[in-house]
Amino acid sequence: MVIAKLAGLALAALLLCPGPAMAQSAPADAASAAEIRAKVAAMAARMGKSTFAYEPLVKDGETIAALEYWKAPGKPAVHPDEAEYALVIEGAGTLVSGGTLVEPVETRPGLVEGSRIDGGSTRRLGPGDVILVPAGVPHWFGIEGKLVLLGMKLPRK
Repeated sequence: MVIAKLAGLALAALLLCPGPAMAQSAPADAASAAEIRAKVAAMAARMGKSTFAYEPLVKDGETIAALEYWKAPGKPAVHPDEAEYALVIEGAGTLVSGGTLVEPVETRPGLVEGSRIDGGSTRRLGPGDVILVPAGVPHWFGIEGKLVLLGMKLPRK
């Protein structure tokens, strides 16, 4: 009986005390809704006449979820080796995706931009909408006043 009680206490101690691997885990990076609203407001205040701002929000090494604040459309683009995942935080616009990127030029590693997209599909965007553009697919955002996205790039597997 004493042995059974000691075994029970030992099991309880093991369950209640994390082992070395559990103790070494890093906490998750997170941002509250209030922090996101504050960052978006700060980005808007800093932009001045700029039409685009980017700010990392949460990170895990090289993986970054960032805020993108658009006041005007950029060029149509393709990320050959990365999918683009985003959630619309504020504003409205359109997403044109698919089709063919016309006059493609690699403007930096991992980014090809063009003059337009021929034959793409158009979708309206508003707060709460989720976007997933596969790697290698042309895409372009039309902006209606502003479009604020929380997004990240996902490497092609």
